[in-house]
Amino acid sequence: MDNVRLILFFGLAVVLLLIYQAWVQDYGPINARPAPTAQESPTGSPAALPTAVPDAVPTPAAPVSPAMSPASDSVATADTGAPIQVETDLLRLEISPQGGTLSSVWLKDYAVNPENPDKPFQLLKPQPPNMFISQSGLLGGDAGQLPTHEALFSSAQSSYAMAPDEDTLEVELLWTHPSGVEVSKRYRFERQSYVINVVQEVRNATGSPVVVRTYNQLQRTELYDPNKSSFIYTYTGGVYYSPEEKYEKVSFDDMRSQKLERQVTDGWIAMIQHYFMAAWIPPRSAPETFYTNVLGDARYIIGSYSDPVTIAAGGSHVFEQQLFVGPKLQDTLASIAPGLKLAVDYGWLTILAEPIFWLLDQIHSVVGNWGWAIIILTILIKAAFYKLSETSYKSMAKMRQFTPRLQALKDRYGDDKQRLNQAMMEIYKKEKINPLGGCLPIVV
Repeated sequence: MDNVRLILFFGLAVVLLLIYQAWVQDYGPINARPAPTAQESPTGSPAALPTAVPDAVPTPAAPVSPAMSPASDSVATADTGAPIQVETDLLRLEISPQGGTLSSVWLKDYAVNPENPDKPFQLLKPQPPNMFISQSGLLGGDAGQLPTHEALFSSAQSSYAMAPDEDTLEVELLWTHPSGVEVSKRYRFERQSYVINVVQEVRNATGSPVVVRTYNQLQRTELYDPNKSSFIYTYTGGVYYSPEEKYEKVSFDDMRSQKLERQVTDGWIAMIQHYFMAAWIPPRSAPETFYTNVLGDARYIIGSYSDPVTIAAGGSHVFEQQLFVGPKLQDTLASIAPGLKLAVDYGWLTILAEPIFWLLDQIHSVVGNWGWAIIILTILIKAAFYKLSETSYKSMAKMRQFTPRLQALKDRYGDDKQRLNQAMMEIYKKEKINPLGGCLPIVV
């Protein structure tokens, strides 16, 4: 009996070791360290948004023109002005005139903590720690002929709000180049949606063709949470989806060691954290090149750029993208884009966790309370494995009945382990006792 217990304890130790190794492989430790705090303006917004260094936007293998990359990636010295305030039923946002960057997003239905329900959670913010912004722009033409994420846009209004009787809200930013190129960047918001439709319309009045690419990127620092439990780790970093390889993580360590550059059709890119995410979703059937980059040693970028488009003189072209900024609600994500629900990452136990969550969600839709849903789910699981538990209890009861006989065998054979084990196995066989029967429910 002692040998059986030893084997069981050893087997349990091996299982725990395998679980830990799989957990480390799925997630792995990160260095959550605070980044230096950026200088803020009196209004609480940064004096100038963090902008990219020269390689923030990768130069495609086949350049559109010699001036493909932004002419200057230093911090803009011009006054970018106050951010444009936007409010919908679900979101409160700030859009910077510099590049039309989505610099701040508060989720109105999600509080920072239960003790402070009136303070909404801020997912995007323009300054460290936990800097996280969404940028977009255009590449190509002559130097400075197209607006990157550093160009200064203008807006007809300084604030926008979705009225109670409106289902949509549109915010338009304008940019004009002396050569005749005009760009309109429009953010379209819909009621009860965390999806933002982003349209960049380029009008070419230069008198000659202009070759253009569009790019979109997410930039953030590592997550710093001083209240985070040391016993719980969740993945924070980049991810992308492709129809061929499905869901792929690109950790901050991966970005530091090797840049991603891969062309994907019908995919998406995202930065995710425990409960929330931001994702750029290109139009269907349009090939995009996914890339990553690291600025200094504190800011990480995952982005995508399109194939070149030639806009004839006097013509125009519209680039459309979708940007998701919000909570990782599985049903919502599944309806937005293929594979987006995979951002709700269950790790290596997905095969078990996903159907259990589905059942839990179905119960919640009936009872309307997560506490009762968990209790009912527990009862259902217990009922499903009742016969297995019954067999286990019977096996353990038999083992208790024969404890005196097993003790007598130990006294009789003393240190002769071989004869003791042989006698015990004869009893097990004769009385039809499975010494491992009690362990099956624990394994399940």
